Amino acid sequence: MDVLTFFQQMVNGFSLGSMYALIAIGYTMVYGVLRLINFAHGDIMMVGAFLGYTFMEVFQLPFTLSILLAVVVSSLLGIFMDKIAYKPLREAPKISLLITAIGISFFLENAFTVFAGGVPRAFPVPSYMENVINVANITFSVSSITVPLVTLVLLLGILYVLYKTKYGMAIRALSFDIKTVNLMGIDANLIISIVFALGSALAAVGGLFWAINYPSVEPMMGVLVGLKAFAAAVVGGIGSVTGAVIGGFIIGFTEVVVIAFFPELGGYKDAFAFVFLILVLLFKPTGIMGEDLEKSRF
Repeated sequence: MDVLTFFQQMVNGFSLGSMYALIAIGYTMVYGVLRLINFAHGDIMMVGAFLGYTFMEVFQLPFTLSILLAVVVSSLLGIFMDKIAYKPLREAPKISLLITAIGISFFLENAFTVFAGGVPRAFPVPSYMENVINVANITFSVSSITVPLVTLVLLLGILYVLYKTKYGMAIRALSFDIKTVNLMGIDANLIISIVFALGSALAAVGGLFWAINYPSVEPMMGVLVGLKAFAAAVVGGIGSVTGAVIGGFIIGFTEVVVIAFFPELGGYKDAFAFVFLILVLLFKPTGIMGEDLEKSRF
């Protein structure tokens, strides 16, 4: 592989890793507060992509407005999911929450299969997002530039909320002990709803960018992507927002660059994320930026 090809693959890996990172942040925020692996999170990504498709194709709304509406509705879905499925089980064993999360995931996948059909649908990508830019013989589309920039802006926004606002202080306090936070006069359920709203919004953004870069939507699109994003969250350190972004970039780079070096392994590209996950769990179970479970998260 020459240097030019290497840098081209680095650009591709950076874009792919950004999409994993956006979804991984939602996983890690929910886990940081509830110690819950929300396996329905990948399906929120699918819902966000379908909402964007519906607003553009069915209602003929402009691209930007469709994206905003899809993110807002996905946030509301995250809040609704918490109120209906998770809130009644706050005091239940963690395994009950885990089984519920898996059940919600299956429900969303099958509901969209029934109402939207299982055949992939072409996502209406604006022409300007497909424009190709050439810099020093390295080519990339506008969408591949937009994804990392949006990821960086959203990461900074999430960190600002967590460390510079009262709600962020409440979220970090909640990661210590929900009961103690309630005794201090903070509405823990409200803070948890905010966490679900933020995580679902980020998942929707990740799903919309995925649909733009791989222009199709179908009910099962969030399954494998969600699992890879979960692997990214664990690699970076489950419970750490910055770690989730780092883990997303690592998984994205690994998936793209290894295939570039070893094209004959293309059929196994989906396995690399989980091989990396196993190695991290063997040698550093808390992840790159993870801490002891008794310490504060984020």
